[in-house]
Amino acid sequence: MKYKLTRCVWEITLACCFSCRYCGSRAGRARENELTTDECLRVADELAAIGCKRVSLIGGEVFMRRDWDIIVRRLTDNGIAVNIITNGFIFNNNILKILTDTGIESVSVSIDGPMEIHDKYRQPGSFDRAVNAVSELTMAGIPTSIITTLHSENAGKLEEMIGIINNFDIFAWQLQACSPMGNASDGNLDHRFDFLSVMNFVDKYADTVPFMMGIADNIGYFTESEGRLRGNRSGKAYFKGCLAGISAAGIDSAGNVRGCESMYDEHFIEGNLRSQSLKSIWEDPDNFSYNRKFSKELLTGKCADCSLGEYCAGGCRSYNYFVHGKIHESPYCARKK
Repeated sequence: MKYKLTRCVWEITLACCFSCRYCGSRAGRARENELTTDECLRVADELAAIGCKRVSLIGGEVFMRRDWDIIVRRLTDNGIAVNIITNGFIFNNNILKILTDTGIESVSVSIDGPMEIHDKYRQPGSFDRAVNAVSELTMAGIPTSIITTLHSENAGKLEEMIGIINNFDIFAWQLQACSPMGNASDGNLDHRFDFLSVMNFVDKYADTVPFMMGIADNIGYFTESEGRLRGNRSGKAYFKGCLAGISAAGIDSAGNVRGCESMYDEHFIEGNLRSQSLKSIWEDPDNFSYNRKFSKELLTGKCADCSLGEYCAGGCRSYNYFVHGKIHESPYCARKK
């Protein structure tokens, strides 16, 4: 098989203690048909069998699923590195102990701005709890990163944010763009911000902080500083195009498989793990066609005329789709053509 699945984002539950105004999955209540424990263990085995090396567990809120630790243990026992992404709100000492015992690779905590902004879009007290979770995790020696989802109201607060984050012994800070899907598509939030200003911020501070700092794949692309903006200080960390269905996949809590779990639309479902094996879905030559059958002729708009279009491939498929429906055209590319 030409394409090897090496990493996966797995939403193990839609249950969440929040209903954030920019939640792309509209999390809150668990789905009625979420995979059972036995089904999740089978999926964990299938991920190992296909050669997946790294799994990020997301929700909802991962820790609201009672068997989350059983799933983690199965993955780690299979030799898969596991990262958990959490909002930190229900984090406690018992969770910390389990994380230590299961051999987790890392934990990422969402902090989306200074207290007033973070709490405004989540709920009062959520900033303090997220900060406490970061402190407890780092003091326990668990590699911890912070993820910040950017939109019009917090993108201008990065100077203030770096002052806060510098207080923590984290290993990475990732900045990602809020995609107008789910709750963020309801008109209560302006997702837009200036990509270039964020990229300039990372370029300015990347070598001054004790942790890796970078932009996610839905921000870019190919400015003069591209090689050092994606959390890698080598200066050679260039965006290589969307990897959905190339080396990455997403699984939701009902067993639906997509190329990326940010492609949160039925249009992108390639199969379901209750009726098909992960191997059969991944190896189906007709699946993930937006990337596996990509050619530069599919590019539209300014991307079609860009000299790097065939390498960038138009940027992030999910972000493009939810912003303007054109999956092979970046709506806010920072590159000057």
